[in-house]
Formats: sequence, C-alpha cells, structure tokens
Amino acid sequence: MLISSSIFDFVFKITGWTLVGAYPEGLKKSIIIVAPHASWIDFPVGLGARSMMKVPIFFWGKKELFEGTFGWMFRWLGGYPVDRKNKSNLVDSIVDIYAEKESFIAVLAPEGTRKDVQELRTGFYYIAIKANLPIIMIGFDYVNKIIKIRDPFYPSGEFNVDKKVIAEYFSTIPGVQKSWIENYLA
Repeated sequence: MLISSSIFDFVFKITGWTLVGAYPEGLKKSIIIVAPHASWIDFPVGLGARSMMKVPIFFWGKKELFEGTFGWMFRWLGGYPVDRKNKSNLVDSIVDIYAEKESFIAVLAPEGTRKDVQELRTGFYYIAIKANLPIIMIGFDYVNKIIKIRDPFYPSGEFNVDKKVIAEYFSTIPGVQKSWIENYLA
C-alpha cells in the first residue's frame, strides 16, 4: 500500500515547487528515472512530486536505507531495497516483480550516488528492455524548483543509441552532472 497525503502536497506547494508535464494517464507500468541525485532533499521533493502527480509510484533504494531505526518508514513510503553490492540476478528479480503485477510504477536515481559519476548505472535500462517498459525521465530542477516530466521513452535495445536521448533530455536540467552527460553525448 502506498500513502498519498495532502501533507506532501502542502509542503510541495509552500516550498515553491511546481510540476511541468504529467505522468501519462492509463500507463500502468513504467520505470522512472530521476536526476540529478544531488542531496538528501531529493527524497522529500520526490515524495511531494509523487503526491502531486496522484500516481502510485514505488521506489528502489539502497538496502542500507531499509536497515536500522528508520527502515520501516522507507518500506511504508513504498520502498524496495536493492543490494548494490550483490548484482546477481538483480535485473531479473525486478523484472519478475513487474511481471507479477497488473500495475507497477517504480522510480530510481540512475546516477546511483550523489558523487560525480562518469556514467549512469544501466540496470534501469535493462529492466525496461526485459520487462517491455517505457522509461519516464523526470528532472529535478532545483534552480527553478520545477519537476519536469518527459513523455515516455521506449528504448530500442541499443543502449549506445538510447543513452544519447537520455543525456539530451537531462542536459536541459540544471544541476545534472555534466561528466556523464558529456560522456553519453560524445
């Protein structure tokens, strides 16, 4: 069960954030990628955006978030833990979750860390290919306090081609790491 709360709507609005674009009506399954992964603020901003979108969006997060005192909270908010160190069959396990459900939308930050990266983690891409999912790209424009939602992108199966589309979109979002953008557009 996912919570959607007017408190998240309220906080999103009073802090000055707005949505540009919308999640496609009737689209029951997708994988959403969000950038930049800039700080811990991404999480509450994302919760506010999810609430405003009125779409039940789950999230993939590093397993360490789900351990300890606040682990219950991340599950309650719709989280699924991912063990980034144990990569065996992770993509296939996630594809199985999509296959089991009539409707399932989940988000992750493909930068994988708040540090500078030269390329994105590609698991999201192979999940989309194997589960036949569109990729929804969402940019967190911290400069203008805008959440920008792109129309669905259906990957071709040629990552070297598709990564340019991904980079072109995220290059329009202030704060996205230039290092991986430049690598993908080269």
